[in-house]
Amino acid sequence: MILALALLAGAQTARPALDYASAATIRDTCVQWAKSKQLRVAIVVLEPHGTPVTLAHMDGVSVAGGEIAQWKAVSAAKFGRATADMAALNPPTNMPNVATLQGGVPVYTADGVLLGGVGVSGGKPADDAACAVAGIEAAGLKAAKPPQ
Repeated sequence: MILALALLAGAQTARPALDYASAATIRDTCVQWAKSKQLRVAIVVLEPHGTPVTLAHMDGVSVAGGEIAQWKAVSAAKFGRATADMAALNPPTNMPNVATLQGGVPVYTADGVLLGGVGVSGGKPADDAACAVAGIEAAGLKAAKPPQ
């Protein structure tokens, strides 16, 4: 019986995970990028199931900024695509966890494994997205699934 359990346990495939060091690099780079543009943003970095790994809420960001950043991050993490691309799918307006405003960006490994998502809110939507991408790239990760 123990041998059977050991064989079953060995059948689980290990997957890369978004660690705190990479998530902190994404967050900190995004904060520095925003400061360089004189922006104030909220940043949320999530793992694929929507659990926050780290976040930042710069001084002066609206109270709703953090919630909007999380909404964008959840959408990017769960669907594996940038929130700017979600509008093209024409999702129902009541579909949960779907953001169609720029600023939510998925996080991928170079091999195309989805690690999570980043949401940024507080600047113009294009700036929010650029901030997220800057952080992801600084961590040595990808902001889109690489072609297979």
